[in-house]
Amino acid sequence: MIQTLMNQQAPQLKPSLKAHIMVFAATVLVAGSFIAAQHLSSLVNPFSLTLLRFICAAVFLLPLILIKTHWRQAILGIMPRAMVISFFYSAFFIGLFESLKYTTTLNTGTLYTLVPSFTALVCLLLFGDKIPHKKTAAYVLGALGTCWVIFKGDITALLLFQLNYGDAIFLTGALCMCGYTVTLKYLYRGDDLIPLVFCNLLGGIFWMSLALILSGLPLEWHKIEGEAVWHMGYLIIGATLTTMYLFQHATIALGPQKIMAYSYLNPAVLALLLWLVSGQEIDLIIIPGILLTALATVVLQGRDKP
Repeated sequence: MIQTLMNQQAPQLKPSLKAHIMVFAATVLVAGSFIAAQHLSSLVNPFSLTLLRFICAAVFLLPLILIKTHWRQAILGIMPRAMVISFFYSAFFIGLFESLKYTTTLNTGTLYTLVPSFTALVCLLLFGDKIPHKKTAAYVLGALGTCWVIFKGDITALLLFQLNYGDAIFLTGALCMCGYTVTLKYLYRGDDLIPLVFCNLLGGIFWMSLALILSGLPLEWHKIEGEAVWHMGYLIIGATLTTMYLFQHATIALGPQKIMAYSYLNPAVLALLLWLVSGQEIDLIIIPGILLTALATVVLQGRDKP
């Protein structure tokens, strides 16, 4: 359905350009999820919140799966691979939520800029993908630009940044995000994306249910009411269902390294959304950092040598 709509709107686009548009749209949706999650974080524990996101997204897709016979038949063949892919996807959220018990969002936001570098390193070790000097410089440039945005150009705050126990947990979660994009790319077998997304959601439901049982935390879904329902709807449709489809389509087309390069844009996109939605002014001091992250992202999209 989503793919048909895009084909009708932009049939003249090259597949690679369409994939870049998809991943940028997904980046914007993910940035918006931080705003929605902020309104829900004090109501429901994050394990339960993520489980509800996966369940509702899967229920939303279920009618589409039931309509087409070949999609239903594909589920059994996809599920073993989807369990692996969704494990890394779910483990990232578990690592993020667990790390925030011991560290700050500022620390995790800073460490997240290491994900593109981790992805490149994983691809190098597992698949022999070389990292050109230009891309190595771009990874450094992107990390510096993101740190500039997060710390608002305050060198003293950057120098005071220290790793702690929570940061170590989040680094494990960051590696799991790398595992998600890498396994998604290399376990793809030409499957239709709708059943692939559905199976990944089912796998996510299993892993998040297991995490919730082990943590002993309550569901507390009854607390989501009023305005919170709209924020939850955005997390389900925009930040879960749509982004999973967009990221999976783009990762298959572009590869994990190029996809993860867009993570450098998250702080800048979030700052822009906060300005548009909440009227929060953008500090001029972060503009150089935004330009650096944009430059690094563009450089990392360069064509790889065969």
